[in-house]
Amino acid sequence: MPITKSAIKKLRADKKKAIFNKATKTKAKTAMDNFKELLSLESLSKAFSAVDKAAKKGVIKKGKANRIKSRLSKKVK
Repeated sequence: MPITKSAIKKLRADKKKAIFNKATKTKAKTAMDNFKELLSLESLSKAFSAVDKAAKKGVIKKGKANRIKSRLSKKVK
């Protein structure tokens, strides 16, 4: 358990951030799964958007987002 006041505040902030990050990651993963089922350009666009948003918010790294997008676009061809 944190003792100092700042450590207590940090723990509280980390818990909120973890919930936010998990929601963002879940949205991206759901969009990717929907694309894999449908294999349409519209679902690809939604998946790209979700992955880009996750990367912009820092939930996943930029390189990982690019790798995911590359792998998804290969499946369309």
